[in-house]
Amino acid sequence: MSNTAGVRLAVNGKTDIGRVREENEDAIRWHADATLPFGYVVIADGMGGYSGGSLASRIAVETFSQVLDGLITPIFLACTPDQQNLMIHSAINNTVGKANQSIIDAKLENPQFAHMGTTLVLAVVWQDQLVVAHVGDSRAYMWSTAGIVQITKDHSVVQDMIDAGALTEEQARVSNVRNHITRALGVTEDVEPTIQSLTLNKSSLLLLCSDGLSEYFDNSELEHVLATHRPALECCYRLIDEANQCGGKDNISVGILEFTANSTVSPVVTGSVPSGSGEDTTVRRDRPSH
Repeated sequence: MSNTAGVRLAVNGKTDIGRVREENEDAIRWHADATLPFGYVVIADGMGGYSGGSLASRIAVETFSQVLDGLITPIFLACTPDQQNLMIHSAINNTVGKANQSIIDAKLENPQFAHMGTTLVLAVVWQDQLVVAHVGDSRAYMWSTAGIVQITKDHSVVQDMIDAGALTEEQARVSNVRNHITRALGVTEDVEPTIQSLTLNKSSLLLLCSDGLSEYFDNSELEHVLATHRPALECCYRLIDEANQCGGKDNISVGILEFTANSTVSPVVTGSVPSGSGEDTTVRRDRPSH
């Protein structure tokens, strides 16, 4: 947890194997600085089976956590907000390339992992700036008293069909190709993340998840949980429990970042909050590489 004169950040996350898979191929990392208004959540949903997916997702989240943990330097702090935003964007772009290459290299060293890859979704908060990036169909949402907004749009076959008017949102949820993604880390030499910047001007909850959660919840159902369940950070546990009650067909990962504006809580000046992690890492047999 971090506190400053005007901003309070708290973060939590959890990953779960679900009720069907034999292994958890998801990986998650999260962190909130103890003294600065800085925090992040990174979730990766691996694919490939035979431990390949778990390796790919672990490479992705570990690569990003190493970079993000070193982001706030004296040079960064001396920059303007616009420059800082550009530095965050650049760090994300560069790290996507680095993680992508690391997964490809691991495939070359381990031919049994030839089909592995991973999705990625991450959120970085610095002061009132939010940067969200994703590759694949792991998602980010933002809830405030104004309601819920799905920040990311899936890189998937069904999303392309929705955009083309060939499929409705309701049809997409039950389509037999709903797990087919069109972009992933570790599949091609070049991969482009979608990166978005937003300004946080009111207290908000950021929810990141793998499709093991979004499989079971539409936006209104997620909004209900985020609006009513307190403490807010414990939404991670409630959402995973409810996804398992609905069948838990896939691994489930959830990260929550709580942004509180105009906090009157005294700043924290000692101690630290270690990065969180969850690495129960299964086989996405129905998710082919593209």
